[in-house]
Amino acid sequence: MKRREFIALVAGAVGWPERLHARLPAGKTHRLGVLLGASADTPPLKAFRQGLRELGWVEGQNILIEYRFAEGQIERLPALAADLVRLGVDVIAAGPTPPALAAKSATGAIPIVMLGAADPVELGLIASLAQPGANVTGMAWSVDLKVLSKGLELLKEFIPDISVVATLVNPANPAQTRAIEVLQQAAQPLGVQLHLLEARGPHDLDAAFAEMARQQVRAVLVVAEALFAEHRARLAELEAKYRLPSMHGLRVNVEAGGLMSYGPSLADTWRRGASFVDKIPGWLCFAHGPAGDLEPAGE
Repeated sequence: MKRREFIALVAGAVGWPERLHARLPAGKTHRLGVLLGASADTPPLKAFRQGLRELGWVEGQNILIEYRFAEGQIERLPALAADLVRLGVDVIAAGPTPPALAAKSATGAIPIVMLGAADPVELGLIASLAQPGANVTGMAWSVDLKVLSKGLELLKEFIPDISVVATLVNPANPAQTRAIEVLQQAAQPLGVQLHLLEARGPHDLDAAFAEMARQQVRAVLVVAEALFAEHRARLAELEAKYRLPSMHGLRVNVEAGGLMSYGPSLADTWRRGASFVDKIPGWLCFAHGPAGDLEPAGE
């Protein structure tokens, strides 16, 4: 069966928080914290690092990077974010959604660049796209999550007589609650019933697919999530074992053996995210005000 990938240009840039202004002192080596939901081999990270290099930032020379990887385990993120704050990094680049939320919870002072967060206004990461406020800026993966509806439509086009679609979600990810709502709204006019199955960790995947077999579903839609990207090889094995056509939100799942994906190019989103790190004026020679707001250190 030929695999297909559909790229949606839905990643959005968020405006700059107010009061992020300062000048760069000569000879300063900057410390960037990178907080990711997946592991070190996640493909978008390579694009992010390439974006930094294209902007003149060379690791070990003018920039030091502290990496923290949750490896698909959302519960690890608060401690990892707190560790970066403790180290006193100048900026935190965090992605996708749960790492960005963890970073914001950990600090109101260190600037945060979100890398492909979903629905950032709804989840409280920013006040609005034009005026994010506070200490968060960056790239939004799919601002209103309509991309999910299109993925379901494409799956229906591929299997016109399908009436039930298994939907694999990670309930530990706050963004997935809104994703489920969007999918349920899209399913009704398509005449499709969603059979929701949860996986909080890799140990839940086998049970989820066994349940799909018991329910005799004929296809599965896997909502984009760091857990499912991290364990993409196992997902592909299970989809093949149970002979389930699959629609994914991430290209990496198709590269691992899934059938189709529909969504933005995360590599491009994360590469562009590097430009937000670069554009934070002065790379953060900030004095922290009494309320934790960012104040210019002086001209």
